[in-house]
Amino acid sequence: MAFEPPQRLVRALAESAPDGDAWVEELPEATERAVAARELTVERVQVPGGRSSLVVLVRLPDGTPAALKLAPPRYRPEAERAALAHWGGLGAVQLIESAAADDVPLTDDVPGTEGVLLLERLHPEVSVRSLPEAKAWLEAAGTLRRLWVAPPEGTVFETVAERTGRQAVAMRGASASTEVAALVDAALAAREELLAAPPEVRLLHGTFRQSKVLAGDRAPWLAVGPDPVVGECAFDLARLVRDRVEDLIASPSGAATTRRRVKRLAESLEVDQERLRGWTLFRAVESGVRALRVGRPRDAELLLEFAGWL
Repeated sequence: MAFEPPQRLVRALAESAPDGDAWVEELPEATERAVAARELTVERVQVPGGRSSLVVLVRLPDGTPAALKLAPPRYRPEAERAALAHWGGLGAVQLIESAAADDVPLTDDVPGTEGVLLLERLHPEVSVRSLPEAKAWLEAAGTLRRLWVAPPEGTVFETVAERTGRQAVAMRGASASTEVAALVDAALAAREELLAAPPEVRLLHGTFRQSKVLAGDRAPWLAVGPDPVVGECAFDLARLVRDRVEDLIASPSGAATTRRRVKRLAESLEVDQERLRGWTLFRAVESGVRALRVGRPRDAELLLEFAGWL
């Protein structure tokens, strides 16, 4: 079959693709190779899918349902593989290991073979976000707590300091209004203070939100799509705080609701409230500035207004 990437994926990757990158153009052929190497039966491409990878719903040679995921190197799929292997299915989607998968070369010499993950099949149409709001927060928080484990020995995962350091450089270079510049300064100052004395080191999901928690058969809810990083738990929780940001902005009590959310999530997951507020500020401003840079002004407006409440 023809493996045409969904337009949502094509548009999203175009925002961050380096000059000369041909990953999207090579994706159909790479997918065919990955399917053939593993002797998979294809059901369909998941649509609309995500913004950083192609997911194909497949069956293993024995008929077991699975999901084949292909992501470009800049989204660190090999770090995702390592994190999923370390979690071993506890709170996260299970990485399927097979002789066929082990035989596939994961090198740059063959375009498209790097970054191929074979995963257990979840139910992509049912996420925690589909639950009533109170239940959604409870299940999301419980799932995130299970992922916060000690990183493996000799870990090669990026640290929070490293990742936010790259982001800080991009934020400083952004030309924006005086109001945005003030938020950037506040976010960068918060980062410096937070990195001065981190309270713990855990393996983190890195990009956790309600839509990243899907219904499963092995467990009711399992996290997917990590961009793993090593650091303090408050950094991971900060992305969840701004979930459903469009609803918050539309509400006349959005600012008060945001502050209550910070307090409740900090208490329920036993992280310091001020550290959570600081990382929430940094991550919201960073995302807002990035949205401005790639031409998504509406997203930027929502994120920066949210950041202003913190």
